[in-house]
Amino acid sequence: MITGELKNKVDRLWETFWTGGITNPLSVIEQFTYLLFIKGLDDAETRKENESQLLSVPFVRTFPIDKQHLRWERFRSQDPQQMYNVVSGEVFPFIKSLHGDKDSAYAKYMGDAIFMIPTASMLVRIVEGIATIDMNDRDTKGDLYEYLLSKVATAGTNGQFRTPRHIIDMMVALMKPTPEDIIVDPAAGSAGFLVSASGYLRQNHADLFLVQGLRDHFNNGMFYGFDMDRTMLRIGAMNMLLHGVDNPNIEYRDSLNENNTDKEKYTLVLANPPFKGSLDTDAIAADLLRVTRTKKTELLFLSLFLRMLKVGGRCASIVPDGVLFGSSTAHKYIRKEIVDNHKLEAIISMPSGVFKPYAGVSTAIIIFTKTGAGGTDNVWFYDMKADGYSLDDKRNPVEANDISDIVARYSDLNAESGRLRTEKSFFVPADEIRNNAYDLSINRYRETECKEVRYEDPKVILASIKQLEDEIVEGLAELEALLG
Repeated sequence: MITGELKNKVDRLWETFWTGGITNPLSVIEQFTYLLFIKGLDDAETRKENESQLLSVPFVRTFPIDKQHLRWERFRSQDPQQMYNVVSGEVFPFIKSLHGDKDSAYAKYMGDAIFMIPTASMLVRIVEGIATIDMNDRDTKGDLYEYLLSKVATAGTNGQFRTPRHIIDMMVALMKPTPEDIIVDPAAGSAGFLVSASGYLRQNHADLFLVQGLRDHFNNGMFYGFDMDRTMLRIGAMNMLLHGVDNPNIEYRDSLNENNTDKEKYTLVLANPPFKGSLDTDAIAADLLRVTRTKKTELLFLSLFLRMLKVGGRCASIVPDGVLFGSSTAHKYIRKEIVDNHKLEAIISMPSGVFKPYAGVSTAIIIFTKTGAGGTDNVWFYDMKADGYSLDDKRNPVEANDISDIVARYSDLNAESGRLRTEKSFFVPADEIRNNAYDLSINRYRETECKEVRYEDPKVILASIKQLEDEIVEGLAELEALLG
């Protein structure tokens, strides 16, 4: 999570933007991101150079030989006005045209990017501030974006706050993406799930880059992310490019709109769609309403996932607890659809503090496979109590953490069959869920272990009370005599 030191650095930079006349929070985030991206390009180029020298192999330069002065560490050493002229007049146009494919996500969303920093002195302060932030750690980058987005006044209502990095990584580890997967996040934001999935594949399937077809798929056809905020699309495209995905399919799209016609296209959904939204039914795709007649976005997205997935495709999505036990017809119908017509795998209940300080809503992770022919037999439930951070607004690191246990248990479900319902995890048969109106809340099925408490005989307790009373009377008498 975001540290106090990093917060202070960001706050100082934010104040520099503010006092310099850039007061729109989204504009600040954009300008901040452009400069982080420019620094990231130079850092990546330096790593390539070092690897090339070490292994004696050639590499493709991001900065051509005649453009070396556009690199972060080069222009940073120039005097303020020179730096400003280079960044505004050369570096910024260079990154806007960096991707040769005019149809790429990067080219589309950088095309209307504007460099807004007005003075050389302001640019120097920002560049020097960013230089003190270590951006080699992907977690730091994610936490930085999360904190920046927390400064947007509308973040809570628009759902633009980020899913915590460790929760994203846990969901990716649970789903274990493969080199053949086609992965989508229909509410991608800054592409956190897609970045994490790409990192998982690099770590666990590094040999995919030795196979031409798989390497091309990774760079061009594996990752899809949709959003309606062009700032988020720009951030997402830059985020993916910095994490080594050459041409991610990051697109402007209202995923629930009838213009979204994706059907049976993807093999894996990873998402944290917006909660508590209510849409005009006229704008919602008709086939989604056929599955569940509702205006609630959290239910419509589940319907969307079922439509977008290929048969055999898997989904891990964060949902508000109300989805699991809501009593409306729409709530019951979408749960019935998943349980009866597909294969519901797991429900992981998360503590309400996971999204603090941005939101205090209780949430869960729902995992299912699209089959179109049923298949739900036993559903695995886990009661997550801790995620490694305090569950208050401060979210300080703590020792208690269930994440590794969740991943380990889900990876070996055969060993879960004997667990009692008084434990953290257990199975519930599908028929029992049906008999409980498809209620998927863990509290419906958890059993509380009652321990017998033995008290002393009442006569013994009364005798103890009488003895105490006698001692009090005796003490008062002694005190009275002393005062006498």
